[in-house]
Amino acid sequence: MSSDMSYTTEEIAKLLKISKLTVYDLIKKGELPSYRVGKQMRVDASDLERYKQRAKGLTQIEIPSPAAAQPVMPPSARAHSGSLVITGQDISLDILSRHLEKQLTGIRPLRSHAGSMDSLVSMYRGESDIVSTHLLDGDSGEYNLPYIRRLFIGSSYLVVHLLARQAGLYVQPGNPRKLHTWSDLAQPGLRLVNRERGSGARVLLDEQLRLHGIASEQLTGYDFEQTNHLGVASKVASGEADVGVGIEKAAAIVGQVEFIPLIQERYDLVIMKNASTRAWLPTLLAILRSEAFRSELRAISGYDLTRTGDILFES
Repeated sequence: MSSDMSYTTEEIAKLLKISKLTVYDLIKKGELPSYRVGKQMRVDASDLERYKQRAKGLTQIEIPSPAAAQPVMPPSARAHSGSLVITGQDISLDILSRHLEKQLTGIRPLRSHAGSMDSLVSMYRGESDIVSTHLLDGDSGEYNLPYIRRLFIGSSYLVVHLLARQAGLYVQPGNPRKLHTWSDLAQPGLRLVNRERGSGARVLLDEQLRLHGIASEQLTGYDFEQTNHLGVASKVASGEADVGVGIEKAAAIVGQVEFIPLIQERYDLVIMKNASTRAWLPTLLAILRSEAFRSELRAISGYDLTRTGDILFES
């Protein structure tokens, strides 16, 4: 194992056959040294190897078996241990995490970067405390609530609006393929770059293909996947693809790519209502509704903050 190598929390979880939440807990306890590179926590290979050697020799450090890995720690236990996991990919969540860290005493926010569907599943398994989602239900035209209601039957939870943003198509400069609507994706020979399964952009594309009677097999590159909006926009900008689906902000960052807005998507937060969330839920709502938080988001182009902090649904 090279000492120059490092791993993400996701890679550590796979290597040790434990959940990402357990990795976060090891990091929080100082048993697994880590550092941050951009949005990601990373662990050096040498530190991982030292942890494994300690785990082999010390009975008090246990690596959970795969069968016990999900869920590893219920929300109430996490709150007691002082961690709070925020799951999702948008930069607004990093800003929210910083505000929470400043205002909460004895609770440390941790970030997990996952797509919308995976984020909801992580909450269902008890691995996340605040999750973000932007999933379109094509039949109703509604965002998020149809998926949340189906997944959390019998649960008590809160859905709070974070922001709205434009989603649509990334196209090459000058839009040479003349792509203006979802139905234009039926053009023969079109090269697509896609998002990973479970992401909000992937669900948006799949729903639009279904509604417009376009088979995914028609699209060259349907399986050509990127894990974030910037990656999709970059592949279109470089000429490796003719079109991709994503949000306006990424097009502005990448440049050399045009954005065709087609839908305003709702980006919401889901929080379970239980004993552990009572310690920090009022602070979370106060931050979302604060001028300090909103002013930071206003500095980022492409966000509609009209309803930020509104409770959309409470079970």
